[in-house]
Amino acid sequence: MRKTYVLFSILVLLLSACGQQNSEQRKNGDLKKVTIMLDWFPNTNHTGIYVAKEKGYYKENGIDLEILEPGDGMSVEQVVAKGNADFGISNQESVTQARSTDIPIVSIAAIIQENTSAFASLKKSGITSVKQFEGKRYGGWGSESEEAVLRAVMKKHNANYEKIENVTLGATDFFKSIGRDADVEWIFYGWDGIEAKRQGIDLNLIYLKDLDPALNYYTPVIASSEKLINSDPETVKAFMDATKKGYKDSINNPEEAADLLVKQVPDLNKDLVHKSQDWLSKQYQGNADRWGIQDQAVWENYANWMVENQLLDKKIDTGKAFTNQFIDN
Repeated sequence: MRKTYVLFSILVLLLSACGQQNSEQRKNGDLKKVTIMLDWFPNTNHTGIYVAKEKGYYKENGIDLEILEPGDGMSVEQVVAKGNADFGISNQESVTQARSTDIPIVSIAAIIQENTSAFASLKKSGITSVKQFEGKRYGGWGSESEEAVLRAVMKKHNANYEKIENVTLGATDFFKSIGRDADVEWIFYGWDGIEAKRQGIDLNLIYLKDLDPALNYYTPVIASSEKLINSDPETVKAFMDATKKGYKDSINNPEEAADLLVKQVPDLNKDLVHKSQDWLSKQYQGNADRWGIQDQAVWENYANWMVENQLLDKKIDTGKAFTNQFIDN
């Protein structure tokens, strides 16, 4: 018993010394290099991160954050799980798919509370239902989870997936490809939907959350690896504390947030960023009591939906797929 007590005391002292060392490093201006990989080119889904970086919130928490744009050949989930990036912008469907194949990735915050994505087509195409996808070209980014959802919603709405031509477009410009390379594409209203309205382009939109309640899942999310969460929770907490402040600022002051995003990513269209930010600032937290929180029921409903539609080889433990520990603290 005494031996166990001594070992426990040593462990407490070591952890305390580590914490003191990290605090001392921050006081001395030493910053820890941390990376986050985006899921797409920088846009208003990511504003809170850019705001926190511009306002020095990461540095205040001892972090030197590098924002990485996605590359070809490997998903964000794989990059984060392998430790080649500390954090990544993902989505509930991809995290669920990853967990079902034993990729140890965990969602640590929901960027937006409801699924604002939709299947979009030009108004003149006359596509107003999933059944009308038959005989049309669907243009996507080529992920397994994307194809799985498309196949399942078509089945539910009595449409034959085999009758749609699935075209992989990758990171293409929606406004250059829609109606030319594809008839239907999956977009986030907060970016492409706002831009269509800004350009006076009429779209037909079929929101995923309207096709099935289980599809009102979290997208996008911020994810990390089990390894980092378990081995260095202090860094995860420091990162998330800064990120939360960035998103809260984006909610409370969308005009300033839009300006700070454009300042760091000057290639973005300023008017689009401002209009998008104004709309998204109301969506980030939605009706939740705080930004970033995730509900077990949302994860369970989507995982069950995937199993019911034979889109998962096995049921995942949703309790391990996400955590609120860095939101609650």
